[in-house]
Amino acid sequence: MGNHRIALLTDSTCDIPDKLVQQYDINVIPCYVIWDGKEYRDHIDLSAVDFYQRLVTDPEYPSTAHPSSETFRGIYEVAGENGADEIVVLTVSGAMSGTYNAAMQGASGIDIPVHVVDSRGPTMSLGWQVLAAARAREAIGTVEAMLAAAEKTRQRLVQFVCMHSIEYLHKGGRIGNATHFFGNILNIKPIIYIDHGSGLVEGYKKIRTFSRAVEVFYKGFFEKLGDAAGKTLRIAVLHGNAPNEAEELADRVRKEYQPAEVVINCTGPVLGVNTGPGALALCGYVDD
Repeated sequence: MGNHRIALLTDSTCDIPDKLVQQYDINVIPCYVIWDGKEYRDHIDLSAVDFYQRLVTDPEYPSTAHPSSETFRGIYEVAGENGADEIVVLTVSGAMSGTYNAAMQGASGIDIPVHVVDSRGPTMSLGWQVLAAARAREAIGTVEAMLAAAEKTRQRLVQFVCMHSIEYLHKGGRIGNATHFFGNILNIKPIIYIDHGSGLVEGYKKIRTFSRAVEVFYKGFFEKLGDAAGKTLRIAVLHGNAPNEAEELADRVRKEYQPAEVVINCTGPVLGVNTGPGALALCGYVDD
């Protein structure tokens, strides 16, 4: 953890590429994958590539766990010892995980102010808000500016996910309101989106072939994003160990929309439990 007056923390579901984590001095707290009785720290003890390879061969299905309040408290204390006099924490959606509550509980008794934000989203929905806060810290240097930047970003975010099967959302228990939309149909290619107001998963379309699903998901994402012509776009392409497909998608985004920033990353193990191998996601917003 660096020597910023304001420490910036998030959890490992953010899927921010390591280069940006280091550039902006973001402290990433690992969540956990529990597999066959063994606990793995997300992105530390279990890489994304190893996770997806094992997911398709291991008959044992993994579960996940969030960091404890004690873990958060210890990290807050270290931040204070390192010179921070305030802390900003952004977590994965509280409707999807207990991480937000643990972060809030961990702040009890800490001597410096701790500002905990529910991002109301997973992966780069969280990541873009963290990066907005980090950039506000660099540009302005106040907690108020960081929180305002994160909130403004959240209000503009769109995230769509295209999967090979609904099976993993069912198994992971993170299907949210989409369960009524998809029912128990497993032989479809589901497209979902994140409601950044409720923080829940919602159903969008049910498609029979994955190639068609990718096309529908791509068009649906940009329709939801709205008029992007001539505007500053920040777009993330996430994938479930499908780097070639992600690169093709990113190339198409660059060609058709000329975004100011494109991030490509593999969805981490904790979220991959719910989306499965081969999934693709687009997450982004129109910036000022």
